[in-house]
Amino acid sequence: QVQLVESGGGPVQAGTSLRLSCVASGRSFSSYAMGWFRQPPGKDREFVGGTSWNGQSTYYKDFAKGRFTISRDNNKNTVTLEMNNLKPEDTATYYCAANSIGLGYMESSQPDSWGPGTQVTVSA
Repeated sequence: QVQLVESGGGPVQAGTSLRLSCVASGRSFSSYAMGWFRQPPGKDREFVGGTSWNGQSTYYKDFAKGRFTISRDNNKNTVTLEMNNLKPEDTATYYCAANSIGLGYMESSQPDSWGPGTQVTVSA
């Protein structure tokens, strides 16, 4: 199993960009599909998007398409969420997750590991 730690969150203004990173420790990072989730204040956690084990496939929820980009570097055991044109509704705690089943099940199945989360606050 992998252990995950996110970083890069913080307060930003609407229209700006932010890059979140997730570093994995443990074995076989490249065997996991990786995903990003977020939990807005007072709401349930929701799936943002994810990448396959080799980074060749990605998937985004509609709200993330065109603004967010997920990438991974298996040599550095990292997965990145690049967020552009941020909106106040993007305010949330962002979590990375590892799923050994695959990208296609990232949203519907329980991930193998979660990070502790990093807070993103977007002001108007």
